[in-house]
Amino acid sequence: MSAHHDHKDNARWEMGFAIASGVTYLIGVVFEYFVSSPPALPLAFFLATYFFGGFFTFSSAWRSVRNGRFEVDFLMLVAAIGAAAVGKFAEGAVLLFLFSLGHALEEYAMGRAKRSIEALAELAPPVALVLTDNGVVERPTEELEPGEVILVKPNSRIPADGVVVRGSSAVDQSAITGESIPVDKVPADSASAAVDDSSKVFAGTVNGAGSLEVRVTNAAKDSTLSRVVAMVRDADSTKSTTQRFIDRFQKFYVPAVLAFVAAVSLFGWLVLNEPLADSFYRSMLVLVAASPCALAIATPAAVLAGVARAAKAGLLVKGGAALENLGRVKAIAFDKTGTLTWGQPQLTDVVPAEGVSREELAAVALAVESESDHPLAGAIARGLDAEVPQEGRGKVEDLQAVTGRGVQGKVAGELVRIGSLRMFEEDGGEVDAGVLEIVQRLQGEGRTTMVVESAGRQLGVLGVMDSPRDEAREVLGVLRDNGISQLVMISGDNQRVAEAVGAQVGVDTAHGELMPEDKVAAIGRLTAQQQDGKPVLTAMVGDGVNDAPAMANATVGIAMGAAGSAVALETADVALMSDDLGRVPYLIRLSRASSKIIRQNLIASLVIVAFLIPASLMGVAMGPVVFIHEGSTLIVVANALRLLRFGIGKEHEGIEHENRPALTAAK
Repeated sequence: MSAHHDHKDNARWEMGFAIASGVTYLIGVVFEYFVSSPPALPLAFFLATYFFGGFFTFSSAWRSVRNGRFEVDFLMLVAAIGAAAVGKFAEGAVLLFLFSLGHALEEYAMGRAKRSIEALAELAPPVALVLTDNGVVERPTEELEPGEVILVKPNSRIPADGVVVRGSSAVDQSAITGESIPVDKVPADSASAAVDDSSKVFAGTVNGAGSLEVRVTNAAKDSTLSRVVAMVRDADSTKSTTQRFIDRFQKFYVPAVLAFVAAVSLFGWLVLNEPLADSFYRSMLVLVAASPCALAIATPAAVLAGVARAAKAGLLVKGGAALENLGRVKAIAFDKTGTLTWGQPQLTDVVPAEGVSREELAAVALAVESESDHPLAGAIARGLDAEVPQEGRGKVEDLQAVTGRGVQGKVAGELVRIGSLRMFEEDGGEVDAGVLEIVQRLQGEGRTTMVVESAGRQLGVLGVMDSPRDEAREVLGVLRDNGISQLVMISGDNQRVAEAVGAQVGVDTAHGELMPEDKVAAIGRLTAQQQDGKPVLTAMVGDGVNDAPAMANATVGIAMGAAGSAVALETADVALMSDDLGRVPYLIRLSRASSKIIRQNLIASLVIVAFLIPASLMGVAMGPVVFIHEGSTLIVVANALRLLRFGIGKEHEGIEHENRPALTAAK
């Protein structure tokens, strides 16, 4: 934070010096033209203007020259010194005043975008309430250690990343994930090794009406909030294609301007038959007119504003390259599990055999699966819980897992078996023709199936599936409307399941049975395609962990649900902090808006320079040249700052974003 405060202090000093230079310049003009005074008096005020207006300009120019670069500040300083050399102190003074004022206002305007980022860093409260053997103790948030338990009072900010161990509440996570609706938080299941999202909380979020006791998982410097702030601050280190081109252009442009100015100074007076001093002054005007101030700031200003706007929406974009490339993407590959689907199984089908009631099938299945620890048992138990009344529930005995096949136990003294076809076909067993037909139909729809048998009688089939997100199909439709020509799903699941999910969500192609290296190859094939003679830019949307290699090989890697995931934040070019698939179209739109503003800024910058150079050669005074020149810089920055108000858009507002389902909808 000290570097941030130093920057703010410098900005204040620079604005103060710019104002002082304006005051001294105006006093000098009054004594020069309106009040009878000794010539030394206005000169003293113009020299004071040189000091105040040139102080920060000289500091910046000296730093760039020491590093072997000749930049805009250097050109302005040379022009002001040149004006003084030919006795035009008033013109040199107005140049330094307007340039310093323009630069100070530019820093102020750019600071608005930076403050949007810095405000995040101040969300975490400075003090936390730590639960100890001696009661509740206040401690600075930065001193919290993983493993400590803190008390979070109602309607207060949460000081650290952690896991809820006691209490329940609704937490406003909008500062981190961009979610507009508070998320319910409950204590973590102590019997489970994995921590559900409903138990995770993040530093800087706002607790609701209930008290929470939270076990700290990350020190302050390693919190999700700290990582996001650090990465957004560093976003300008990854430059876009346009910015890299501008940087290369300036390396040649500035020396070319200096050479042209030297030529005007040395030979202009011979061609135009004018005094050498007039040619020298004209060359200083050219130096001001040709300085690429607006051109230099055009792209960084738009990138900074775009990245800051994305961060406010819970979207972490790592720099100009990702921001610019997103808008040019024509193909998007999606991981299936956890991206287009919820990432956890649901009971989707309860199909009784002929002559069997649904109630009987559900009661027998619930009795066994509610006591089983099989990965699919929880989905079945949750799905059937609402269907079977308490008085109709049986008790299972002698429960046994049949490895790789299913589970069995006794209910009311009868042997119940639930498992795959293989479980019933082994040892010469058979599956009823009607049950087999149900299994084949459900498997064709991408379900994982389990046959239920009681006392040798096959009661029916249960179908389980990792269901698609409710909004997935609509989101993909919006992406098509936004010009994405190829939508592909890549998955490690079997091809039949991949095709079933792909058909439900509306992708163009669904690839299944892919190992991580196969996903990389699939991205390579997409990128290798040609469109209008150019390679297709590709985005990969995944969870940032097992999809990391594929995301790294795509033009832009997008990680969903990255809040709390260090791997996702590190590997992705763009991280969606929430689990909201509908933010992908918004990212595309924001990227395209940023690119549009960059183009507008570049065109405006070049047009103004193209106008000012001939105008200065034809004798326009330094005052108007400097005013137009500095005004163009401020216009470019103001245009870029429009991105800070870039809206979500109607197509995102119309998408229904459901919370993770309760897993009870079985048909």
